[in-house]
Amino acid sequence: MLPPGLDRAFFLSTGGESNEAAIKLAKVFTGKFEIVGLGASWHGMTAQALGVQYRYGRKGHGPNMPGMFALPAPNSYRSIFRNNYGSHDWEKEMIHACIVECIQSSAGIHVLPPGYLKALKRECDKRGMLLIVDEAQTGIGRSGDLMAIMHEGVVPDIVTLSKTLGNGLPLSAVVTSTEINDLCAKRGYCMYTTHANDPLPCAVGDKVLEIVMRDNLVENVRALGNILHAGLRNLQSKYNCIGDVRGRGLMAGVEIVSNRETKAADVELGQQIAENAFRRGLWANLSSDSYFSGTLRMAPSITSTEEEILEGLRILDEAFATTPGTQGLSA
Repeated sequence: MLPPGLDRAFFLSTGGESNEAAIKLAKVFTGKFEIVGLGASWHGMTAQALGVQYRYGRKGHGPNMPGMFALPAPNSYRSIFRNNYGSHDWEKEMIHACIVECIQSSAGIHVLPPGYLKALKRECDKRGMLLIVDEAQTGIGRSGDLMAIMHEGVVPDIVTLSKTLGNGLPLSAVVTSTEINDLCAKRGYCMYTTHANDPLPCAVGDKVLEIVMRDNLVENVRALGNILHAGLRNLQSKYNCIGDVRGRGLMAGVEIVSNRETKAADVELGQQIAENAFRRGLWANLSSDSYFSGTLRMAPSITSTEEEILEGLRILDEAFATTPGTQGLSA
């Protein structure tokens, strides 16, 4: 199911645990301790996973883990770069890895630009670093590919999975190469937790993968994703408060602004629209941190039907139409 080079796995309970384990694995393999992550990322609440995310949960409990560095996250709607080369490089001497999400969900569904992941892997290889890709939210079909890395044809050194893999049960995975696995085992790598490789959730994960492949759910996500994103772009043409529509597959973000030209975020209006939609039966989660600009996040089930997607779009249209301040455009 995964490309060559991702052929060894072990299983934990949560996405945070899997990222914690992946970071530790990369440290043991390289013998280095520093790591780079993207700003606006979300990787979990354990010590090292928390250390490589740069917005939530970092204050009020003393120092975070040492050796954690941030790169600015790509943002096509509000780009901070003014040239093709960017303005950042890694000059630390002990950086062992870079950890990224292919689609930054918590940040408001920001998709890495085409070619970004491939360039990142190339730069990691140049520096003797490992590339870790967190597929907690994108993996197992949701992004329109079985794994989001497949969209770019990139094979990272380590992939972490959770969420869809367990279908509601606590299950996550760390997937890597035989080379990394075997060398780390020789060096004494250890990541045992109470339910590591627990047979019950692992059996569920195995059945999830069977059903995803058997029922062609990746193809279902691609088809329904086209309908979802076309419908959201149609709403953008009707309501001036929608500054941007983005995402891939059944991951969609609708950014709410008070002015399309200035791109000024309108978190309060976004919250009102979300609450209005919820009362009508649709949950559109709002990235409400000011840094994340008030983006409505939608991630329908990968088993959704066309009728359900269309009904969701109808409810969302109704929520916009009945919320004051959405700046409906004249027909």
